[in-house]
Amino acid sequence: MKLVCTQNSLSTSLSLVSRAVSTRPTHPVLANVLLVANAETQQVSLSAFDLSLGIQTSFAATVEAEGKLTLPAKLLTDIVSRLPEGDIILESSSDDDASFLTTLTCSSGRYQVRGMSAEEFPELPTVTDGESLHLPSEAMLDGLRGALFAASADETKQVLTGVHLTLAAEELEFAATDGHRLSVVQTTNVDDNGNGAKDSTSEDATALDVTIPAKALQELAKMLERQTGSSVAVKLDRNQVIFEWVDQRLTSRLLEGQYPNYRQLIPRQFTHQTTIDRRLFLSSLERIAVLADQKNNIVKLSVDTTNQAMSLSVDAPDVGSGEETIPAQITGEDMAIAFNVKYLLDGLKALNTTEIQLQFNTPTSPAILTPLGGLKMTYLVMPVQVRS
Repeated sequence: MKLVCTQNSLSTSLSLVSRAVSTRPTHPVLANVLLVANAETQQVSLSAFDLSLGIQTSFAATVEAEGKLTLPAKLLTDIVSRLPEGDIILESSSDDDASFLTTLTCSSGRYQVRGMSAEEFPELPTVTDGESLHLPSEAMLDGLRGALFAASADETKQVLTGVHLTLAAEELEFAATDGHRLSVVQTTNVDDNGNGAKDSTSEDATALDVTIPAKALQELAKMLERQTGSSVAVKLDRNQVIFEWVDQRLTSRLLEGQYPNYRQLIPRQFTHQTTIDRRLFLSSLERIAVLADQKNNIVKLSVDTTNQAMSLSVDAPDVGSGEETIPAQITGEDMAIAFNVKYLLDGLKALNTTEIQLQFNTPTSPAILTPLGGLKMTYLVMPVQVRS
């Protein structure tokens, strides 16, 4: 194999696919990236796969002799990222059937890296008989940004470590919960040309009802942020989902198990409704969280109907206490309700509008945060019981 490419192209592609390299590989080749040079298309493809998440990307290069091999992901990334800008000549020769010596030559010198045969690298999954649809990348990004943060990090709660995606008519819904809070985002699946998600063989809208690991979707979001205006091709069967666009591809296994019926958890009516400036609420919470972090992460919100104000307070015995008051538009009687401050902060950062609504019924029943205008999002947070 011999090719010439720019340092920037190779470094950018390596940093992208390296996120799918196994941190604890069950086989040595899983710590490598697969490099495939194609003389006909003058393209180089890079792939990484940890047997659950797979990422593939390609870039233009001058391919003088095509071929494929695998190279240690971390070592290669560390070297290439430090090379000077400009062209890199990558040339490999085979020591034996299983080992390759690859030379990287740049303006400042040359490096040699030993790799392994591509034959040992597992193929990225494909979907041949499953569903196929196209989704607007902006809708995907909006949904991921609004839901991902609420997924569980507890691996024992297998299905809750993912985001549940459902597609109906012209609406794409994202839901994530860790058992203490729930975020539901509804976005349109209609693109700029008025086209919705379509099955490759049907004129009818395609059904989608799957749970995808949050780790895979976090990488998908990072990749989509680099794209503008493109649609994402989605292919899936009972076990696997594949996202493809332009010259990039992400594959992930699906999570097994029944996702909770989260819609029944969302209250339909409320006795208390508070409208607040989001930035004002967020900055006050961030300040008061300094004290909350010292004790139990609990912040108490007290609504004052008479003065149309909401107080935020923290009482951390042996450390100190703090209180702030912000203006608010309040309907309902005076009441105090307490929350984990981290859950409120996470939600306010995702609810990206000028004003938000906080709705609740009792100090022990679920509270709902929603943006006024903008994204169609519902953020449910369970309050914390505190002794008055």
